Amino acid sequence: MAVKEGLRAWRRIFWWLILLATGFSGLLLYGFPPVRHLEVFIPMGTCPLARMSLLRDNFTDLHLWARPEVLTCTSWGAPIIWDGTFDPDVAQQEATQQNLTIGLTVFAVGRYLEKYLARFLQTAEQHFMVGQRVVYYVFTERPDAVPRLPLGPGRQLRVERVFRERRWQDVSMARMRTLHAALGGRLGREAHFVFCMDVDQYFSGAFGPETLADTVAQMHAWHYHWPRRLLPYERDARSAAALAPGEGDFYYHAALFGGTAAALRRLTAHCMRGQQQDRLRGLEARWHDESHLNKYFWLYKPAKVLSPEFCWSPEIGRRAEIRRPRLLWAPKEYAVVRG
Repeated sequence: MAVKEGLRAWRRIFWWLILLATGFSGLLLYGFPPVRHLEVFIPMGTCPLARMSLLRDNFTDLHLWARPEVLTCTSWGAPIIWDGTFDPDVAQQEATQQNLTIGLTVFAVGRYLEKYLARFLQTAEQHFMVGQRVVYYVFTERPDAVPRLPLGPGRQLRVERVFRERRWQDVSMARMRTLHAALGGRLGREAHFVFCMDVDQYFSGAFGPETLADTVAQMHAWHYHWPRRLLPYERDARSAAALAPGEGDFYYHAALFGGTAAALRRLTAHCMRGQQQDRLRGLEARWHDESHLNKYFWLYKPAKVLSPEFCWSPEIGRRAEIRRPRLLWAPKEYAVVRG
């Protein structure tokens, strides 16, 4: 009798824990602010010392042990770049010696142009690859409306006309097709490395050659503490972007990705094909091009991962591990820019 009562008690505790975990997950997923502050207690993991000693970078000395409170490497041996884990002076010298040209692409379509583009470019001039040759590529349906800002030595602005899509989702998904074409043309010929960024953000700190690699992925600021089963991957198995349960490493943000021109051409080709396959099946991935980007980086691991410091949302609030944000999300006024 006592054994049965004990089993019933444990069963009740078990189901209460299940309900508690489900409720917590739901609150976390739907952004209930007090619960979001608790996610800092979800451990990120640490980089094993044996793996740290094997990691190398083409542009800077790595000091991954300098940030023991955060994860500084991936399971496949790529560094995760946090403030304090690299030497910016070494990275600057190396990039200068290689005589690089670095491309920065941004789409400013519809009201996004007036709302965000000027600040994006102004702050990029202050913080993005300072001292390096840079070519900005602005894709817009209104080239005449692009602000002509004073640029530093060795920095150029190119404006490319694009067709205005009917829905904002289509603008997002057409980006891969447009980038693929540009990387196969002048952009691919004149830039050694390219970063692709969203326009509704602005630079707030140095964003230098320490970020360069063959392929570069950005950890999503809202999801870097979450367990993998809660990450918002595409789960519809019919979609080319789908990841099965147990698949996926981190959740990457499509607001920032980069790499060599050749590597990005392969990436954009993959995402473009996946979007075309979904369209033929009457499907649309949950997070559009971002879902396809996450599928690509699951199949083909990025050579470098940027910590959330490199693309941070002020709405999240202060986090002890976020020392120096490099790129900040601007306030999202979707009712205005998507109206």
